[in-house]
Amino acid sequence: MRGQHGFSLVEMIITVAILAIIAAIAVPSFTNMIQNTRIRTAAESIQNGLQVARAEAVKRNAKVKFQLSDVDSSWVVCEVANVADDCPGEEEIQSRSTSEGSTANVTATVVPAGNTAVIFNGLGLIEQGTNPFTQVDVDMSETVMSAADSRELRILLGAGGSIRMCNPNLGEDDPRAC
Repeated sequence: MRGQHGFSLVEMIITVAILAIIAAIAVPSFTNMIQNTRIRTAAESIQNGLQVARAEAVKRNAKVKFQLSDVDSSWVVCEVANVADDCPGEEEIQSRSTSEGSTANVTATVVPAGNTAVIFNGLGLIEQGTNPFTQVDVDMSETVMSAADSRELRILLGAGGSIRMCNPNLGEDDPRAC
């Protein structure tokens, strides 16, 4: 009589059932990871937009405005003649809408509230007298993800035009902390 080769149908069903249970346990943690990746994507997009605005201001030796939408995390970079000017369509350098990428349900809150623009001068410094925002907090809506699971990120603007992304929830000893 020959020895048995392979595996039986019962063994295969048990293996598939065990794999299904393990996958069902892992799915919620993958959901949190995906949502936190969306927060990071939106924060990096805003940080990159600010860096583009600063670099273009130096390159053009002109005033360049970074305008963040007060509704979502979309933004536009444009050259302006006066600090009070809005971004005209023909002077637009670069823009990003929320439909580009996976930033749905991500909120961007500026400090001080109400001012969603920063103007860089030809030296790459923040234009004096424009009352720019100094930080942007990027987080997920609490209807989508609990505050405990969410990994909020913050973008800080220094007076000299420096742009830094950090995590406000980390301790002082961590270099990623604000």
